[in-house]
Amino acid sequence: MVHTDIVEAPWFVVESDDKRRARLNMIAHLLDSVPYREVPPPVLELPPRPSSTGYQRSPRDLRTYVPDHAAGL
Repeated sequence: MVHTDIVEAPWFVVESDDKRRARLNMIAHLLDSVPYREVPPPVLELPPRPSSTGYQRSPRDLRTYVPDHAAGL
């Protein structure tokens, strides 16, 4: 790092004893290093919402679902 840490391409070291804090610090550092200016959102004109066509969901046994592992935590 001594030979490659130059002004044009500096190295930044993140203290990472606490991984969560290290990730948050790195994200904050990256966001601070990118130039940002406020961009006004465009005005959207949406058409009227179409009326309901009476959607009926197909039976659950006809689908393949991912098991809910989080429910057992």
